[in-house]
Amino acid sequence: MPLLEAEGLARQLEGRLLWSDLGFRLEAGDRLGLVGPSGAGKTLLLRQLAWLDPLQRGRILLAGRSPSSWTLPVYRSRVAYLPQRAVAFAGTVEQNLRQVLSYASHRGQAYDAPRILGWLQQLGRGAGFLALAAERLSGGELQLLALLRALQLDPEILLLDEPTASLDPASTERVEALLHQWLARGQRACLLTSHDGAQIERFTGRRLSLTP
Repeated sequence: MPLLEAEGLARQLEGRLLWSDLGFRLEAGDRLGLVGPSGAGKTLLLRQLAWLDPLQRGRILLAGRSPSSWTLPVYRSRVAYLPQRAVAFAGTVEQNLRQVLSYASHRGQAYDAPRILGWLQQLGRGAGFLALAAERLSGGELQLLALLRALQLDPEILLLDEPTASLDPASTERVEALLHQWLARGQRACLLTSHDGAQIERFTGRRLSLTP
């Protein structure tokens, strides 16, 4: 059974058909690249898969079950969406990481400081990153916070919308290495879109092209 499956998806926006009869499967370890011209609706598709926008047609299944059968909070803890422009709460980076774990759907999970510090080391950041004020982070730093915030929840699916758009090449390389490692350690997969064609070629194993 695939981790995530989409069948017969279609989307119209302001009378224009963005895509129709769209389908794909994500198996464990998959790195699917979402490609298409500007305006093709890549972000819209990611938001639909995250159950943030309603489906106009078709269905989505997580481990063979519809999102509604999981309940919305549980589904979104298992299918994590990282928008290009990450949003942070007031407080430090560490407080942001801890706050997510206080939600009802994550109360069985504890803050794992050694794991977070290990990830930070892989990303080229020290423990001092945790003490930074989230509202003062740069765009790239916010993307790193969003990535850590999602990974600590151990989702099965990561939906990545331009996850390194604000990062320099060295930091981008570190993020990709961390994602490769994360994918290798369980029943996990990711769907990634990027304006960097080289990143799509380098990081993803398959492509999904959005066409009407």
